[in-house]
Amino acid sequence: MTDTRTRLLEAAERLYAERGIDAVSLREINQAAGARNAVAVQYHFKDRAGVLRAIMARHLPDVDARRHALLDAYEAAGEPDVRALAAALVRPPAAKLADPDGGRHFLQIWAELVSRPQGPPGRVPADPGEIGGSLHRWRALVEPLLAEDAARLHRRYTAILHAAIELARRARSGPHSDDRLFTSYLIDVVTAILAAPVSAETRRLAAERDAARTRKRD
Repeated sequence: MTDTRTRLLEAAERLYAERGIDAVSLREINQAAGARNAVAVQYHFKDRAGVLRAIMARHLPDVDARRHALLDAYEAAGEPDVRALAAALVRPPAAKLADPDGGRHFLQIWAELVSRPQGPPGRVPADPGEIGGSLHRWRALVEPLLAEDAARLHRRYTAILHAAIELARRARSGPHSDDRLFTSYLIDVVTAILAAPVSAETRRLAAERDAARTRKRD
């Protein structure tokens, strides 16, 4: 029974990564896994959201633990360091690039979940913080280092989204023999995203948007 569940999960990871979440049916996952029971996916996972929750539960605890370790080191150092926090965002999922047990598939699925305008289906934890709190902790540590306007414009989400998309792109083109340069450069770019000043034009447009929303509520 456990072997069937594992085969179903591995088949789902591969198909979701190759074709996207919405393009894969439960029946196709059954067939790809070679399951004899036509409703094996429903038996083990209930529905598509259940499959996705199982995939996230398979990979996110490792990402979460790695991020907590980096944040522990950051707090022990006791000095504000935007690049260290950018590294704490990037390095834990980047380790999945070298994980032969579905790591690259996970990164592609995770990026799709993070970037879906309608949000993940069901109660799927696309955010590692929903597993063990590391991303919530990361957000709290980054916030004091952001300019007020940058925080108001969701700069942390921009950094998370960019990291997820770039890691997925790297995962699709791999495996690679060495991901160190890619990872370091991605950390540089995320550092720049977090630290970039907000222009006068952007501040003006944001103020106009906020004023329009206030008038609409009134």
